[in-house]
Amino acid sequence: MRPEAYFRRQIELWGSQTQKELQKKKIAIIGSGGLGSTLALALGTSGIGEIHIVDFDRVSFHNIHRQIAFTLKDEGLSKSKVTAALTRSKNPFVKVVAFDMDFATFSKLRNSYDLILDATDNLPVRRDIDLYAKVIKTPWIYASVEEFNGQVCFFEEADFQVFNITDHQPGGIAAPIVMHIGSLQANLALRYLAGLPVVKDKLYYLYFNDEGELITQKFGMPKA
Repeated sequence: MRPEAYFRRQIELWGSQTQKELQKKKIAIIGSGGLGSTLALALGTSGIGEIHIVDFDRVSFHNIHRQIAFTLKDEGLSKSKVTAALTRSKNPFVKVVAFDMDFATFSKLRNSYDLILDATDNLPVRRDIDLYAKVIKTPWIYASVEEFNGQVCFFEEADFQVFNITDHQPGGIAAPIVMHIGSLQANLALRYLAGLPVVKDKLYYLYFNDEGELITQKFGMPKA
């Protein structure tokens, strides 16, 4: 098996040198549920050299409909380990490491990364990711979903503390919006890692209005 054949369509997009540079990149995905599943599959098959997947949770029956890395036979298994195994099965050229632990434990390892991706489901942990990313001087990409809405932001200098940090739990989530937002997040990550322009510290908010039109709003985030 040759990477040139596997990544042929991307090499047509940006050339073999950029594809080779992606192989040197190392990222962390915090969470492997709905967003994390989408990120792992999208980025794990794009040529990034090493991916660390962090999640202490187990696959639950009521989540499988929107968490595309899992099937019914995975119920009760470690999310991070199942997602890592699936990613490896899709791409023989990627190193994937599962961290079956919570973020507080993971952050004490002080690993280094080119980019961190938030795929969690609560604001307090995202605040901790922001603080961790600033300590290790690494950009990170925030994303969240609720109902038919979602938001994404590439954080470099902006201050995540402007969010109202509460342990808010969404009332419901449509499965496709999770994949849509995860895909947007993955595209920002891939462009950045490939050395292409990315707008940073701007929040993208996507939602359907009362007429069913998809609206995208953009907000500049204040710097820390």
